[in-house]
Amino acid sequence: MRRRLCLALLPLLLLAGCRREDPARTAYQLYFQEADLTYAAGDSPFRTETIYLYDAETGTAPRLAEALINELLKGPADETLKSTLPPGTTLLALEIDGDQARVDLSPSYESLSGVALTLADSAVAMTLSQVPEVSSVQITVRGRELAYRERQVLNIRELLLTPEEDVVSTVEALLYYLNQEGRLTAAEQTLDLYEGDTQVSAVARALEDKPEGWDLYSPLPEGFQVKSVWLEEDICYLNLSSALLEGLAEEALHTALLALESSLRSLDAVEEVRFLVDGEFRRDLGLLGE
Repeated sequence: MRRRLCLALLPLLLLAGCRREDPARTAYQLYFQEADLTYAAGDSPFRTETIYLYDAETGTAPRLAEALINELLKGPADETLKSTLPPGTTLLALEIDGDQARVDLSPSYESLSGVALTLADSAVAMTLSQVPEVSSVQITVRGRELAYRERQVLNIRELLLTPEEDVVSTVEALLYYLNQEGRLTAAEQTLDLYEGDTQVSAVARALEDKPEGWDLYSPLPEGFQVKSVWLEEDICYLNLSSALLEGLAEEALHTALLALESSLRSLDAVEEVRFLVDGEFRRDLGLLGE
């Protein structure tokens, strides 16, 4: 009986010994159009759908950009959304030159014009806005620009700026900027929340620029961007790109992280901030403790 019991337990013990942690994944947003614009929020026809990509497969900017576009081309899973890209469109090539992503698509994309082309271009560019290294996008068809397109290069920041009337709410926050002596100083700010914004994303974005009406400066080094930020219960997760951290002076990084953590914790909804790098939790980057 004892021998039979040991033999029965052996497969379970082997499985337990081979069990590994699930690979790290990061959430990203794909931009689609409301299938019925009657229910579109505000004046924007776009709504996002969340996907999760394995960090091991998207470790570089080109790989992440290519994965995002390929997912966008698959179309939405939500039946209330529809793709702005023509059926059958495929990605022929994608490269990143400096801060510009160059996306080359198959001939079916050439069937678009007018508002439909603008919507499709915007969906591609806004989806690529989640690649920290990319600030502009050029879309071609079989290597050629569309002559009838109004603008050949899309500036992502301009696309993401929302008109004043599209503000859906506001949030009060205590944001930490640099003063003339290079020290962090708190400034009370009222942040506008646009359609699709969260409180934590608004705080992270606000720290990229100097505040209006204050003689203060951004605590984030030039080119430093947050890869993604989200809130789960009362814990804020802030994901950074390892590519942007390389070569960054230790003091500059410390100041940036302290400003981010202090500012985010000023929100009533945030009790703790946890930093990740390329989706991997980094306990050593937490500065204020729990």
